[in-house]
Amino acid sequence: MPRKAKKSVDIVPLGLDLLEDVLLKEDEAFLEELEADWEGEPVPGVLPLIPIRDSVYFPGMIFPLTLGRECSVRAVEVAQEGRPRMVALITQRDLQVEDPRPGDLYDIGIAAEVMQFTRIPDGMLRVLLEAGPRIRVRRFLQTDPYLRIEVESLPLPPEPPTPQVEALARTVTVQFERLVTDAKGIPPEALVNVLSVDEPGRLADTIIPYLALRVEQKQKLLETLSVVERLEKLAAVLHEESAILEIQKDIRSRVEKEMGDHQREFFLREQLKAIQSELGEADDRASELAEYREKIQSAKMPEEIEARAFKELDRFEKTPLVSPEAGVLRNYLDLMVSMPWSTLTEDRLDITEAERILDEDHYGLPKVKERILEFLAVRKLAGDKLKAPILCFVGPPGVGKTSLGRSVARALGRKFARLSLGGVRDEAEIRGHRRTYVGAMPGRILQAIRQAGSRNPVIVLDEIDKLGNDFRGDPSSALLEALDPEQNKEFSDHYLEVPFDLSQALFIATANLLDTIPPALRDRLEVIYFSGYIESEKRVIAQNHLLPRQRESHGLSEANFTLSNDGLVHLIREYTREAGVRNLHREIGSLCRKAARKIAGDESTVVAVDVPILETLLGKPRYDWGKMEEADEVGAATGLVYTEAGGDTITIEVLPTRGEGKLTLTGQLGEVMRESAQTAWTFVRSRLTTLGIAEDADKGKDIHIHVPAGAVPKDGPSAGVTMAVALASAISSRPVRRDVAMTGEITLRGKVLPVGGIKEKVLAAHRSGIRIVLLPAENEKDLDDLPEDVRAELSFIFLRHADDALKVALR
Repeated sequence: MPRKAKKSVDIVPLGLDLLEDVLLKEDEAFLEELEADWEGEPVPGVLPLIPIRDSVYFPGMIFPLTLGRECSVRAVEVAQEGRPRMVALITQRDLQVEDPRPGDLYDIGIAAEVMQFTRIPDGMLRVLLEAGPRIRVRRFLQTDPYLRIEVESLPLPPEPPTPQVEALARTVTVQFERLVTDAKGIPPEALVNVLSVDEPGRLADTIIPYLALRVEQKQKLLETLSVVERLEKLAAVLHEESAILEIQKDIRSRVEKEMGDHQREFFLREQLKAIQSELGEADDRASELAEYREKIQSAKMPEEIEARAFKELDRFEKTPLVSPEAGVLRNYLDLMVSMPWSTLTEDRLDITEAERILDEDHYGLPKVKERILEFLAVRKLAGDKLKAPILCFVGPPGVGKTSLGRSVARALGRKFARLSLGGVRDEAEIRGHRRTYVGAMPGRILQAIRQAGSRNPVIVLDEIDKLGNDFRGDPSSALLEALDPEQNKEFSDHYLEVPFDLSQALFIATANLLDTIPPALRDRLEVIYFSGYIESEKRVIAQNHLLPRQRESHGLSEANFTLSNDGLVHLIREYTREAGVRNLHREIGSLCRKAARKIAGDESTVVAVDVPILETLLGKPRYDWGKMEEADEVGAATGLVYTEAGGDTITIEVLPTRGEGKLTLTGQLGEVMRESAQTAWTFVRSRLTTLGIAEDADKGKDIHIHVPAGAVPKDGPSAGVTMAVALASAISSRPVRRDVAMTGEITLRGKVLPVGGIKEKVLAAHRSGIRIVLLPAENEKDLDDLPEDVRAELSFIFLRHADDALKVALR
């Protein structure tokens, strides 16, 4: 509002509402008295200081302040005690500083007289101030508990009323009048205040507070003492503000033609971008682009890939932020800069240390450990010339295939990543989606590489034999390039669209069966077979690994929970039946839980698990162990089979009945096993005379072959010899020896062909109490993998013809 005669004083429009709250009921009379009588006081040489965070005040203003900082409140209290009641107002360089020191403040500010103040809750203070002349800080006298400074007044230099000054004053007045007319943020009464000012210097100080300038700009104008220079700077600022308004109009007219009301957000963002560009402010977009540019340069990409990254960055820069394409480009750039293009971890080439780590983590598995140590040895001698092998661990569940992959990474000193491939049916899961699709993402291989943060991690492809293959896709084919040492140096992901070098990564696939892996993929794998653990190995694994781990996870110790060796053997034999140790681990955990419950009730309790207590805690035994057939029987032969759970014994039953020579097969037999039964029956019928029975003994009889565990699917040719023996026994009525077990494929001529899983099958026979094992002659070499104590307790007969099996097995 204008002063009446001697001095013109303005109240900042932004503070009017607060000013009304501060003043008392007689405020109007108070202001009129102020306007009529206040002449201003000379500025003392020492003043208490109020640091201002985010504004700059100019001489002649009347404005309210709300003060909360202790130093500011204390400065006002000190000013009230003196005469005149004046404080210094200096703006902070950084508004984030809570407790400013001398270096945090500008050198030039203003003196202001405290006209009125009111205390409000929370210890804050509302103050009404009238701005006086400019001042300069000469030195700081104290900083605690409030700031006190020595100042000098900065009187404005005399400016004679020259035509230049008059022209500048008229120019800024006209510019401000146009700005008030066009802009919506400046109240109309502001123009009335400006037009009432005649003095050129005061004119500039009156206009500046109405402009939305940065603190740094206002401070520079405050520090400009020359009236001519200040008017020239103000004219430039007003011209720039008018130009911005014109840009706003142009943007509004252009955007409104192209976009409807529902895209108003885009319009506002374009306005903001244009304003920030004109003001020279670094917006978020610019800082984001600079950050991407720096990351691309520091990623050390190959030259052609770096060029591609910068090309995508240029596209991102030209794409509006609200466009869906901007999000796609941002995700792509994030992937590009986060991939470890040149990051390699150094291999630990200490063979002894690597062997120690493998033995510490896993018991047994000599072939696997030997292969890993061979890889390390060659790597040590040949360096990077050696291409990383693609290993495939094949074996029954629970033998430690996946965990061994983690141990290999630890032994090599490499990062580890795991991909679960079970049930994956879409090849895009492996090679990624193209960016044209909504929600596109890179394939799992690249995601694993990015997660590991290294170009040469150990990547475990878990359950590779369970990949899907149907009309929805064939992901196994997508793995061909990644797992081929001749191709994976330039692996192409559909999302990344540039080649990535996978040749340094060590891939380890795991599978339960090789049969379901496509031949082209299997050809790229170096297969290492895992046999099931024998009882002695399970005991060592349980004592050294499983039991300590379960004790720790259940809060037990060796002092309050023990499992005897006999109890452990009983647990292995009669409560688990598996090739691995997964169920054994669970049963030990069950014992620990029951022990923990007892110990939690009475901390002095010590639980020592032995054979008698085992049944109390876990119930009746679930499996029979060490039991073969109770007597020699006709038409019942013991065969050896190999399943995902390891080796097992199975009794094949044959019963002839009256009929027309029909052969019936039951027990969920697969096609191969049915054909083996047909072959065995044809062979036996050709040997009726050899068996000492009439050639027409099979006439008028139906033959029923049944393989127990009828709910479990079975297939494979290895039961051919067993079926032939059972059929021969049933036709000739000669019993089969109960202590004999057999395996082998049979031909129509009676030749016995080799089969797989010999180690597991022989261990199953030993576990069941069998004493004589009939094996194909070509499988004799497989006995080298058996423990010496097992070989010593069994007798082996090697078959070249099924007649040899009939001679041994039949009484």
